[in-house]
Amino acid sequence: MQIDILTVFLLIMARVPVGVAMLTVGFVGFASISGMRPASFMTAQTVFSTVNSYSFSVLPLFLLMGNLINRSRISHELYDAAHACFGHFRGGLAQSTIVACGGLAAISGSSMATTASMGRVAYPSMRRYGYADILSSGSIAAGGTLGILIPPSVVLLVYAILTDTSISKLFVAGIVPGLFAISFYMFTISLISRLRPDWGPRAERVGWADRRRALAKVWPVLALFVLVMGGIYLGVFTPTEAAGIGAMGALLFALARRALNWRSLFDTLVETAVTSAMIFFVIIGAMVLGNFLNMAGLPRMLRGAIEGLDMSPIQVLIIICLMYVVLGMILESMSMVLLTIPIIFPVVTALGFDPIWFGILIVMVVELGLVTPPIGLNIYVLRSVLPHISLRTLFGGVLLFIVPDLLKLALIIAFPGLVLWLPSLM
Repeated sequence: MQIDILTVFLLIMARVPVGVAMLTVGFVGFASISGMRPASFMTAQTVFSTVNSYSFSVLPLFLLMGNLINRSRISHELYDAAHACFGHFRGGLAQSTIVACGGLAAISGSSMATTASMGRVAYPSMRRYGYADILSSGSIAAGGTLGILIPPSVVLLVYAILTDTSISKLFVAGIVPGLFAISFYMFTISLISRLRPDWGPRAERVGWADRRRALAKVWPVLALFVLVMGGIYLGVFTPTEAAGIGAMGALLFALARRALNWRSLFDTLVETAVTSAMIFFVIIGAMVLGNFLNMAGLPRMLRGAIEGLDMSPIQVLIIICLMYVVLGMILESMSMVLLTIPIIFPVVTALGFDPIWFGILIVMVVELGLVTPPIGLNIYVLRSVLPHISLRTLFGGVLLFIVPDLLKLALIIAFPGLVLWLPSLM
């Protein structure tokens, strides 16, 4: 089994698509145990049940919602509204970037899309006011990680699918940690700007009338988020129904802003279909690999090995978190979740941890992987948008936000109720 897992990593390092690597190793491993015919039936059944599942339609619908909102170029208005409220503080433009990233994350569900959009929108404004590149780029890259934590999150959706966990409760559970992340980042920026005033000078104060006008431009999107998440929280509709309502609302919003024509609508639908197909293929590969590992008894072996070490559940959890941080240096977020959850999840539940709490914790650890060298996917996305900034400066910028990330993780581990409180009220 160790050879099979190593083979998956080697195939990925050789640039074989993640889904192909997991599907191949899972199918061959299953066939080596039970034969070619059962392996073929298992793979076919996995493909059919995944693609034919009504509950899984939530994924393309939320992707469509995010793509339609991005077509509407709402990132400019989100940043302008945050700028109007916070720009006059020391470091206020960087704080505005964090708030705008949080708002964009709430409607896009993608860290890469959030990072790329804010890189184009927020950086020119911060540069105009003389912000240091290390603070500007760091706030954009760190804020971009909110895309996989604040619901609706694609990574949370994938985790829910792989573990058969409630999508509704996972989404609601991500709200409080997301607000904590925004608060921690803003406090960090405020502290840095006080220690180094030249890194984050003040912008001019915006009058109340201009603030109201700026906020008026973004209220429809915020109302859409409240409608979707509020409906899920109150049980008015299921996550799939919420995704459909969100996609329709995003379409109406884009049409009202005259951001769509027949060509752009077709491109948006094709982009959503292609992305959905890619994610579903990788999910199928992860499920086939997970079936093989379960048949081979890997979760049982891991539980036995952990019991033999005589370690407490919290110590095991810390080791798992450290493992994810290391994996984040060589893999991107989706690959990490898809590769590891089929192996780790049975062990974690056997130790007595709540699957919803663990899902939020893992997403927060994966956030670190998005800005951890040498891969740091958000860093390279930002570099493609801002090619004149060196990688050294970009990585130096995200290191400013490592401490609040670690504090946030420690808080969630120490007080699980911060994650589980809202879901418990549903």
